[in-house]
Amino acid sequence: MRSVFVVAACLAATIPLNLPAQTTQQAKSKKINLRTRAGVDSVKGQWRYHDVKIVEVDGKGPDGKPNKTYNISPRAEAAAFDDSRWEAITPESLGKARSTGQVCFCWYRIKLTIPPEAKGKRVFFQTTVDDYGEVWVDGKLPRTPGKGGEAIVGGFNTPNRVELKDPEPGKVYQIAVFGINGPISAAPSNWIFLHDTFLELVDR
Repeated sequence: MRSVFVVAACLAATIPLNLPAQTTQQAKSKKINLRTRAGVDSVKGQWRYHDVKIVEVDGKGPDGKPNKTYNISPRAEAAAFDDSRWEAITPESLGKARSTGQVCFCWYRIKLTIPPEAKGKRVFFQTTVDDYGEVWVDGKLPRTPGKGGEAIVGGFNTPNRVELKDPEPGKVYQIAVFGINGPISAAPSNWIFLHDTFLELVDR
């Protein structure tokens, strides 16, 4: 029996294994920190902030009959929305607690100009809202059914990461981050702020 194992071992040593070479390399990337003045200046940006109110509006129920329901104000997701009268905030203060606490919401907006070093690269905007976030890009809320963590709420303090399509140096994108305090049913005693927030330039 031992001789059988010896022969098998010798054959295994002489038969070449056609294993695929490990050629895949992780794409290199560069991050532009949008919580610093240098980072925001490099994309010619300015952060602006506004609290959000829940307001009663006309609607209709599942039976089609008119009713009263609720929406948010202001509706500031549109690319052309005028936020010039909003509070201008420093990038270093994004980590500062804002809004009213408990069940509350807010907007952070910034207009980004793609920098020269992004030429030929993929560009992603990423932020982490404490506690939940939604990210509008040029008035659109990209969404994939069943998947969170892109533009849509992904979970408690889960990063939102959105690819900016067809980036070219000099191209402008309007980013609107909707901040949500949560868990909503727990009426939390904390407030809203942004953790790591950056543009990431990734080699193709």
